[in-house]
Amino acid sequence: MNFISVILSFIKDKKYLKLLALTTSIIGLGTFMYRYLEGWEWIDCLYFSVVTLTTVGYGDIAPTTSAGKMFTIFYIVLGLGIILNFIEIIHLHYEEQKNNETN
Repeated sequence: MNFISVILSFIKDKKYLKLLALTTSIIGLGTFMYRYLEGWEWIDCLYFSVVTLTTVGYGDIAPTTSAGKMFTIFYIVLGLGIILNFIEIIHLHYEEQKNNETN
């Protein structure tokens, strides 16, 4: 079972759609807020949102305004649990699909 088929089966399963919508919303929130607060390009806002919430933190860009820094604190506290839960659920779904395939 390849990763693409797992993702497609994940998207088709209605019980995961709320989590997918929540994850997309939290990344979207960060993207829009960084655009508004920092004035970055859209791709930089999306990139920073994903890098921040996945705790990668390359450090190549960072908020420079006080409002951007305060939002980042809020964003990490709010979004980190959501993103980690999303990653865990995808992993569990993958394991479930793999077990179903071998049985």
